[in-house]
Amino acid sequence: MDLVMTLVTGGLIGWLASLLMKTDGHMGVLANILIGIVGSVLGTWLAGVLGIAVAGSPARWLVGLLGAMLLIALLRALGGMRTVRV
Repeated sequence: MDLVMTLVTGGLIGWLASLLMKTDGHMGVLANILIGIVGSVLGTWLAGVLGIAVAGSPARWLVGLLGAMLLIALLRALGGMRTVRV
């Protein structure tokens, strides 16, 4: 059950991050899940490095979302993603 919740949560976080970063046009479900999971790990790690305690569900969602957005920005800077202009 934990794996299913991780995939669902990662997918939601990745999807929200892709909407906010305007990359939703070229990301599929698998990419959203990967960005969400890896971005959440990145955000949690960075919060720990900065000495920020992440307690409670809303804080974890926010840190995960910010980490996923940072990951998308890093991928974009490395040339792995382009911005969709609407």
